[in-house]
Amino acid sequence: MIHAFDVALFLHLLGVVVWVGGMVFAHFCLRPAAQELTPQSRLPLMESALGTFFGWVSVSIVVILLTGGFMLSKVGDMRAPWPVLAMAGTGVLMMLLFGHLRFAMYPRVQRAVQAQRWPDGAAAIGSIRRIVVVNLVLGVVTIAFGVLGRV
Repeated sequence: MIHAFDVALFLHLLGVVVWVGGMVFAHFCLRPAAQELTPQSRLPLMESALGTFFGWVSVSIVVILLTGGFMLSKVGDMRAPWPVLAMAGTGVLMMLLFGHLRFAMYPRVQRAVQAQRWPDGAAAIGSIRRIVVVNLVLGVVTIAFGVLGRV
């Protein structure tokens, strides 16, 4: 019999897979392939890809927050084991970094592409890349807390 906790865990993991897997794809596959293109081709491609990806991540974050909150309530809220609380903490940090990417950094890319200011767009993409690397590392650490610190 499938219980609510099992459904929440599945949806939670699905959200994590979309988010962390998307960062792996963007950083290790899309970015190197796009480097072969001219800035006039690369930056509109990255703007479009990031816009789509950020939409998926936004949905994933809502799912992760709802399911994570539900599961946390079932394992003791703030009395939960430390790996669960650490996972929640690093997850929230990741969400804050994503918010900065989505609402502060990504609009710079959009404005640069619209104005065809390729150096400005490249600088904004570079800043996004660095934050994505930090979030990717945090994502792996968060997954490690979730798997290695199971209750």
